[in-house]
Amino acid sequence: MTRKSSVIICVLCVCLLFLGCSFSCYHTAFALSSTAKAAVVIESSSKRVLFGQNQHQKLPMASTTKIMTAITAIENCKNLDQNFEISKKAVGVPGTSLYLKEGDVYSTRGLLYALMLISGNDASVAIAEHVAGSTSEFVTMMNDLARKIGVKNTHFANTHGLDADGHYTTAYDLAVITAYALKNPVFREIVSTKNTKIVNGNDENKYLKNKNKLLFTLENCIGVKTGFTNDAGRCLVSAVDDGGMVLVCVVLNCGPMFQESEMLLKTCEQEFKLYDLTEFYEYDKHVEVVGGSKSVATIGTKGNFVYPLTEKERGNLKFVYSYPKVVEAPKKKGEQIGKVETFLGNDLLFSEKIYTINDIKPRSLWQRVKDFFSDW
Repeated sequence: MTRKSSVIICVLCVCLLFLGCSFSCYHTAFALSSTAKAAVVIESSSKRVLFGQNQHQKLPMASTTKIMTAITAIENCKNLDQNFEISKKAVGVPGTSLYLKEGDVYSTRGLLYALMLISGNDASVAIAEHVAGSTSEFVTMMNDLARKIGVKNTHFANTHGLDADGHYTTAYDLAVITAYALKNPVFREIVSTKNTKIVNGNDENKYLKNKNKLLFTLENCIGVKTGFTNDAGRCLVSAVDDGGMVLVCVVLNCGPMFQESEMLLKTCEQEFKLYDLTEFYEYDKHVEVVGGSKSVATIGTKGNFVYPLTEKERGNLKFVYSYPKVVEAPKKKGEQIGKVETFLGNDLLFSEKIYTINDIKPRSLWQRVKDFFSDW
């Protein structure tokens, strides 16, 4: 290797190191890692990834599948409290079980608690048969809902999560599905329940304790679901709600799943805060009017944009305003006259229209006559 070549390589290495450090320092204000095969933490309203590690890799997800099973049932069951008879097909399903017997009578709501607290595989089949008529039709409904939610790297082959061909998701997709499900108050109530009892048609009580240890140890934890199979390893979807920000964490194939999920959630909860970025707008809310009954009109925006940021990122926000300083009458209330763009560094986060707040009326005949004689 020539001396010239060595110098060029050294310069390139220094440049790459500098660029790498600059990118890392800007986009991550703190260092996080996980032993999970894939992991992610998102903020539920914006779906922003606060931490990601192989978050788009397709993997088996074990019983975290039941998050989709539960929300599909809740959205499609006409009466969650109506009792129905358990069929033979729901008896003896492998894996964790409620130990249903043919002829048992339960409500869908009761079985949903068994599904999400103790991960009853037999409960998932019973729910599917009752809601859709068959497990295959119910699985179709699960996949339809996944498409509706907008996830693109997920496919369900069963209702319980036992290993099967064509049954996979990603950490990111599963987090988005969970964020969607947590908007449903019935789902949220079930997955945040620590202990409960359900009663079958013979007045027999079954006592259930949630397998999610974080509900008992992590402040603000609101669920969500554990899972394990040989192929998937230990999986956990967890969430916290501090009263203003809901974070969803997914770890797939992670030995210390409770410890690492708690660490990821606590760190992200400490580092990020939720802001309405529209509250930071600073522009003149009035424009001059030509040919109007009033010389000035009020303008503004209609919505809000809530987004999680670190304190450092908040200082890197930039707003670009594009609107005329003078407008001609007439204009209707709510007519767009410009826009506001919100940037984080060089990344466009949000673009919002600027509207007229009220009707901008033209000058009246009497005003025009007065103006004429005044000018004359």
